[in-house]
Amino acid sequence: MAKTSSIQRNEKRKKLSAKFADQRKKLKTVIMSLTATPAEKEVANRKMQAIPRNASPVRIRNRCGLSGRSRAYVRRFGLSRIAFRELALEGKIPGVRKASW
Repeated sequence: MAKTSSIQRNEKRKKLSAKFADQRKKLKTVIMSLTATPAEKEVANRKMQAIPRNASPVRIRNRCGLSGRSRAYVRRFGLSRIAFRELALEGKIPGVRKASW
């Protein structure tokens, strides 16, 4: 099981990212715009820097839904490899079975 503080920190980042998503999108369009003046881009860039770092969606870490493990994450199922293997062997994941050839 992952540390509770790590899981909570990641949840906080998810909330911040959702909160500032619209604002970030608008500022990014101004910064990347070909028609905006350099002064407008400068103002947008300063506002972008004022947004908290943890509001960036890049800082969100994929974590296992059961254990909170951050490494060996299987995106399709939202689980770590260990939890995925346990559930698959128990037959609790529909459509998944152990390979044999």
